[in-house]
Amino acid sequence: MKLDMNDTVELPSGVTASAINFIITVKGPKGEVKRKLTAPSIKVKVEGSMLALSAKKGTKREKTAINTLVAHVRNMVKGVQQPWVYKLKVCSSHFPMNVTLQGKDFTIKNLFGEKVPRTIKIRDGVTVKITGQDITVESPDLELAGNTASDIEQLSRITHVDRRVFQDGIHMTEKCGVKVE
Repeated sequence: MKLDMNDTVELPSGVTASAINFIITVKGPKGEVKRKLTAPSIKVKVEGSMLALSAKKGTKREKTAINTLVAHVRNMVKGVQQPWVYKLKVCSSHFPMNVTLQGKDFTIKNLFGEKVPRTIKIRDGVTVKITGQDITVESPDLELAGNTASDIEQLSRITHVDRRVFQDGIHMTEKCGVKVE
């Protein structure tokens, strides 16, 4: 059955939003986040301090798309108010591992005695801080922060060894304020 569907997201004070050409932009005190709208049948309007999502004669696909977009927009609003933070820890028991950040290049040296360093590029919009054995990844965009943290964790991935014995690497300890066990 096709119905008209509507949902809204309230924007707190200090946060503004715009929707132009299928791109939703949310700006706040801690940054700006953009997301491309992938469902062309959903209309997005900014009405004062509300972001309204609607679909005319929508089916269950439009309903799920609206609910997904509402969740994404809420995460965007939270991120521009207080950035998303992931914490990682460098664990090295067999060889002393060295972790450095030069510009946008994140490098791991001497992982299991490897001679060639492992390197990735940090994405734009993400800040990475290294303090001793702790690494902090911070961004107003939840997906950028999570993807960067997982890229750093995967950079130290080792195969063909017993992970119970060889626990060297970089491991997540906290995801957005929630401890990882």
